[in-house]
Amino acid sequence: MTAQTWTYILVGTTFLLYIIIAILARAGSTKEFYVAGGGVHPIANGMATAADWMSAASFLSMAGMIAFMGYSGGQFLMGWTGGYVLLALMLAPYLRKFGKFTVPDFIGERYYSKNARLVALICALFISFTYVVGQMKGVGVAFARFLSVPFDVGVLIGIGIVFFYAVLGGMKGITYTQVAQFCVLIFAFTVPAIFISLQMTGNPIPQLGFGSRGPDGVFLLEKLNQLSVDLGFNAYTDINQSNAINMFFITAALMFGTAGLPHVIVRFFTVPKVRDARVSAGWALLFIAILYTTAPAVAVFARTNLINTVSEKPYLEVPGWFTNWENTGLLQFNDKNGDGRIQYVADQAKNELTVDRDIIVLANPEIADLPPWVVGLVVAGGLAAALSTAAGLLLVISTSISHDLLKNYLRPSISEKGELYAARVSIAVAVVAAGLAGLNPPGFVAEVVALAFGLAASSFFPAIILGIFDKRMNREGAIAGMIVGILFTAIYIIYFKPQLGGPGTPEQYWFGISPEGIGTLGMGINFVTAWVISRLTSSPPKEVQELTESIRLPRGASIPSGEVH
Repeated sequence: MTAQTWTYILVGTTFLLYIIIAILARAGSTKEFYVAGGGVHPIANGMATAADWMSAASFLSMAGMIAFMGYSGGQFLMGWTGGYVLLALMLAPYLRKFGKFTVPDFIGERYYSKNARLVALICALFISFTYVVGQMKGVGVAFARFLSVPFDVGVLIGIGIVFFYAVLGGMKGITYTQVAQFCVLIFAFTVPAIFISLQMTGNPIPQLGFGSRGPDGVFLLEKLNQLSVDLGFNAYTDINQSNAINMFFITAALMFGTAGLPHVIVRFFTVPKVRDARVSAGWALLFIAILYTTAPAVAVFARTNLINTVSEKPYLEVPGWFTNWENTGLLQFNDKNGDGRIQYVADQAKNELTVDRDIIVLANPEIADLPPWVVGLVVAGGLAAALSTAAGLLLVISTSISHDLLKNYLRPSISEKGELYAARVSIAVAVVAAGLAGLNPPGFVAEVVALAFGLAASSFFPAIILGIFDKRMNREGAIAGMIVGILFTAIYIIYFKPQLGGPGTPEQYWFGISPEGIGTLGMGINFVTAWVISRLTSSPPKEVQELTESIRLPRGASIPSGEVH
């Protein structure tokens, strides 16, 4: 069977599985819709968290970015992995002990203010919508190539699938769907990596293979370094010192943004106990590590195979995968010198090949000439990664509107049935809006996601961390910090991101910091603003200070009394 036939079979089978799970796990109450009833097993929650966390950016885009950026691409690995550890150790158990459904719920209660809840709600919507746009682009890329449909149609198909199981099942349906999606995506990512590692180095462990010798006795990384230099690029493993400041800021924005992502935080409310939140966080980290330690190997394999396959090759002799990806518009050949050969070089005036970095993982099995069923498997995995995260993000948008805005702000008297109906309507609207925005995203998947992380770092992270560890932090400080932080970050992104129509150019970046990294500076501004204003205004009420202390204390420990001045 052809790769396209295998793709139809595997994608169709997995989609049918997701739909069946959604029907069987249909939410019947707001608690089931928001937090899956709070009874998910820690291991299952660990799988669901990993699937929620490993989005299209992790599955499709991260290895592609590393393949083209080399050492600098490590910022995605370091930022996202470090951020999850920070979230698991410093935030998740305390937020779970607090016992609220959503981040705006925590902000509103901790800072004793409906206005604080409203600001957090707006931030959650802004962050989640930016993030989900990246997932929709990933869905479009996968469908465009392997279902032989235009990119736009691929996005619309993705909208339909997510619409069905997210609207129907809520968090309960999404949780068990994500367990299945984790199994699909992790199998789909590692199997081709093992195949290619054996093919290129004889080592079946990809994490070791990309540091091993090939059949010619040359270390694979040394070979890739030489290939890159021959084409005018920097050596693959070279450290770009001129980019060190920006790399630091992007890594930090990804890390602290991770700890402020509402769709990941809410996963820790789906388990029965605080201890289960810690246990599920540990399992999730183990599951995430499988993909994150494999991605650098996939990047090296893909980059090496791409250069060997296309550089200086006659265009009329390119393999079928090249033409197939050309038809999607995500790979383009422009014969500038008219010699009929593909010039893939660092000099952009002479370079004739344009490759969308988001296609690397999907194209890798074809480039390596793996069996057709492996190609179909990778497509199913990429879609699982994109759809699982999209569902989690859309649920955040839904609960922010139905629970935080409607139930706790506009209509406190709304019935549970009415709230559940509002949640389903809002998630339906969000699916369609996100899909339409995904038709023209402001960058590669990983770049779009990085923008969302920067927004989360500059808004939520300071408010949450100070809300847990600083009982003197009050509503005035938290509200001012969130507003200043996210406004500064959003304005900088809009001004310097050409896809958003801003007039700024990279030459004008502040201190060389790109829009993907500016969230770190926004976070610092948030912290300073919140701390200063909280010290210039009145202390929180005594009961709020005691509540803050109780979040950090083990059950049964005494709670210090007395107001802080």
